[in-house]
Amino acid sequence: MNQCIPPDYLERVYAGWLGKVIGVRHGGNVEGWSYEQLERIFGEITHYVHHFKNFAADDDTNGPMFFLRALEDFTHTRDITPEQMGLTWLNYAPDRHGFIWWGGYGKVTEQTAYVNLKNGIMAPRSGSIEQNGVMIAEQIGGQIFSDVWGLIAPGEPKLAAEYAEKMASVSHDGNGKYGGMFIAACIAVAFREKDIRRIIDEGLAVIPDECEFRRMTNAVIAYYENHSEDWRACFGFVKENFGYHLYPGGCHIIPNAAIIVLSLLYGGGDFARTINICNMCGWDTDCNVGNVGTILGVLNGLEGIDYSWRKPINDFLCCSSVIGSLNQLDLPWCAAYIAQFGYKLAGQSVPSLIEGVLNRTAPRFHFELPGSTHGFKTDADEPGYIESFVVNSAEAAASGERSLKVVFDKVSSGNGYRVYHQTYYRPKDFNDSRYNPSFSPILYPGQTIEACTMQPTNDPWELRARLYVKDGNSGKRHYGETVVLTRGKWEPLRYDIPALADACLVEAGIEFIPNNSAWDGLVAYVDDFHLTGKPDYSIDFRKEQPEFWHVDHVEVSQFSYHRGFWLLENGELSGSYAGEPAECYTGELNWKDYTHEAVLVPKLGSHHNIQFRVQGGIRSYAAGFAPNGKFKLYKNTNGYRELAEAKFDWETNNEYRIKVEAIGNRFRIFAAGALLIDYIDNDEPYLTGMIGFSNFYGSHTHYLRFAFKEC
Repeated sequence: MNQCIPPDYLERVYAGWLGKVIGVRHGGNVEGWSYEQLERIFGEITHYVHHFKNFAADDDTNGPMFFLRALEDFTHTRDITPEQMGLTWLNYAPDRHGFIWWGGYGKVTEQTAYVNLKNGIMAPRSGSIEQNGVMIAEQIGGQIFSDVWGLIAPGEPKLAAEYAEKMASVSHDGNGKYGGMFIAACIAVAFREKDIRRIIDEGLAVIPDECEFRRMTNAVIAYYENHSEDWRACFGFVKENFGYHLYPGGCHIIPNAAIIVLSLLYGGGDFARTINICNMCGWDTDCNVGNVGTILGVLNGLEGIDYSWRKPINDFLCCSSVIGSLNQLDLPWCAAYIAQFGYKLAGQSVPSLIEGVLNRTAPRFHFELPGSTHGFKTDADEPGYIESFVVNSAEAAASGERSLKVVFDKVSSGNGYRVYHQTYYRPKDFNDSRYNPSFSPILYPGQTIEACTMQPTNDPWELRARLYVKDGNSGKRHYGETVVLTRGKWEPLRYDIPALADACLVEAGIEFIPNNSAWDGLVAYVDDFHLTGKPDYSIDFRKEQPEFWHVDHVEVSQFSYHRGFWLLENGELSGSYAGEPAECYTGELNWKDYTHEAVLVPKLGSHHNIQFRVQGGIRSYAAGFAPNGKFKLYKNTNGYRELAEAKFDWETNNEYRIKVEAIGNRFRIFAAGALLIDYIDNDEPYLTGMIGFSNFYGSHTHYLRFAFKEC
């Protein structure tokens, strides 16, 4: 392809995805409100109408970030198929909880598609009008998940629409599919075109001439041309001619797409005005404002997004996939993940910054994107007496051009003042349980933290610094070596976290300790903050805790689950389900060669397993007890199949130790200290993945403890 990648591509992708997240947050807590309700309560909306500790997960951001992974798991080329994209749904979306809206088969489009896929009705039939009818096929979902396809095809609306059509067809059809193609095309065009009308026109060019979506858009444009000063009058026109009452289902695409077109036209290219108009119109606010935010983010770049919109986000994105360690993302990482595919589609080399971040050879937290904070926060021994903040700065850098500036307005000698990245989240960190997030840490005992820090040249006081991690289970901080900083010189720091038992690392950061004789401010710079190394840890479930989000959402700390009933029972992890496999996971997708050892007690039924090399809900290995005195190894490729078996006499209510050594494509599996299976998988083996637990056919299993060590 001769696709041209703009020189500021990564920054524009970051701005677009940031605009999406801002828009979803802006509309999140007024979703479903009417224009009249919003006007009565808020009047003229000019900023966020609700505030959050952290904004919890949302389907509008879950879908794009995880459906994009089809390009990694299958192919990034145009050979990608709707069927492969549908399999991506099954792999990353938990079964009937979180991620998307689960309102009933035949009632909610996404659940209908998911159940179709589970039962072998592959895409595009899974989302077709022929399979599901017009009402289900033309709801809003095909539009809200399509932003990333525009972001990976800068300046190429037809290419963006091609990808969007394939993904939208997994769950939608007709106008529901056209809306996704239109949004993706508009975002692609916004990389090279500043005129809103031109963006809309090129977006329309990728969908059929004779469709309701085009008729609606042309009608809104015509109204705007004759009444260009009054968006409220235009909304009245939309409500009368394209309102909810004219279309079937609970959230049809046409009324909401009309609001998108309206806000684009009347917003005049201004980011804040556009997303505020979109929000004030009501209906499916988070979806509509999110799509508009992406278009305007790409169009205007970072300089067009006032920092007041960015600050509450703090570069943090919460998700609710089956991969707990991918449910806490920072937006610069998201931008790098998205942008890599733009370069690959254009046939260009992926820049070293992006490649290094994604393959972990370079610091994930690099601060090179203007305004980026990567979610870093501050804390102090005396938080009630001081003000503190972090801000992206071009004043100094250990590498590149930017760093994170850390400020405490008053400090006293001997106290600790910390800047950190949160590496695990709990319910107390959120105001609600939106879309049922769950987490695994992104840092573990045995790993390493590296960073660079600098004390300004003109600082009169001695300043010491040390890396640390905080164990959320014990509340204890573990520290690396303390270093006295040299003013004006970047100091490298490193901390090799020891192997720990029963820990949940919730923070990784730098603690500054001033040595001054009077109250004064503290300023320091942080750069190249890097998490590396191989985990080495063990967990006794007696030390873990249930995490209560609300009555219908209780998680086991450090675990996400795909399916089943998982809880802590008398200090043991209990798992069961009826019919389908019950599965839960922890860890990271990039874990490669390792040993995973667990102690379990079969309670009821005939299949009790541990999982390894888990890459999602339809890609993993399982090993464990089977009927008739058997021990079996299975591979999940959208359904479990047996790879090997051995004899092992086991009984319910007895305690057993199972260990897996996974080195490359060779798996050595032990039970009660005896090697039972030594198997080499030469059939497209899974070479990395998480660990976890499972059982089949209505079995009930307890897990007492486990240990993990990466080789």
